[in-house]
Amino acid sequence: MDVTRPEKSTGTAHSDHRPSLDRLREFLEVTRAGSISEAARRLGLPRATLSRRIASLEADLGVRLLIRRTTRLALTRPGEELLKRAQRVVVDADAAWEAVRRLDDIPRGLLRVSVTGPHFLQLFTDFLRDFPEVILEVQSTTRHVDLLAEGVDVAMRIGPIRDQDLIARQVYSDRLIVVASSEYLDRAGRPARAADLTRHDCIVGFAGEWAPSARWPRWGGGTVPVAGRFSANEIEHIREAAIEGIGCALIASAVVAEDIETGRLVPILEDEVGAELPVSLVYADREFIDPKVREFVDRAVRVIASEMPRPLGLRERRASEGPE
Repeated sequence: MDVTRPEKSTGTAHSDHRPSLDRLREFLEVTRAGSISEAARRLGLPRATLSRRIASLEADLGVRLLIRRTTRLALTRPGEELLKRAQRVVVDADAAWEAVRRLDDIPRGLLRVSVTGPHFLQLFTDFLRDFPEVILEVQSTTRHVDLLAEGVDVAMRIGPIRDQDLIARQVYSDRLIVVASSEYLDRAGRPARAADLTRHDCIVGFAGEWAPSARWPRWGGGTVPVAGRFSANEIEHIREAAIEGIGCALIASAVVAEDIETGRLVPILEDEVGAELPVSLVYADREFIDPKVREFVDRAVRVIASEMPRPLGLRERRASEGPE
């Protein structure tokens, strides 16, 4: 519903009406999609209609919200400010509607999930089979998505959770270990202590958008500087590069447990380099938790905890190998 503003002279020509919730929702979808054409497709609207509504929104506010870059739309400063505030307004409104309309507590509607890696297909298919009114969209990425900005309901996070606006359910705890192939160790020598890694090729992930990690954690605190010729943000790329003998890799033990068992990779510096690696599911902290989110998280916690392999540690390996 449009609400009439009190008349006041501002020196800026604009409409005397505030935008409706629908206009804010459409504006959010345009920012998520990066283009009016894609947003219109997602919303099921003609492109011309959505373009006209965005122009009307800008006219109502008396400011420009979007500017066109080479490949996608970008926000102006007023657009950034509206985006921050509109996200919470739309989330709260959706929660209010759901709280009233979904008293039957049945999961239904669109559920967007962000995960790391190509795992858990059975979890998704079983969930769809059990809840036929749910539409499930799954995105696999190593990036920490912005749940509110990108309209994501549940995300998998690896490592500490620093966002206080999220509810986190830890489902698994792995550990980071350093591995390399026998071929690489025969060629470059086996590091005897953490400091030796500075003379080795290390396969690293990214600490930022395009900033390769420069340090690896040490057990008990501190870090060791590392560098190499290959950086990647995809876990499987790091694993495969290590198997191919490109260098040493710091990676979750569960990812390489089978490779270690078959001899494709060898763990090194187990007592010196590594860190605990919590795996959690996170979702927005709201007064009303949508039934589909609650049910999915509860089920995912059970499935992931039961299916993930046991973390591989030095002491466990030595015990299994028996006395020398």
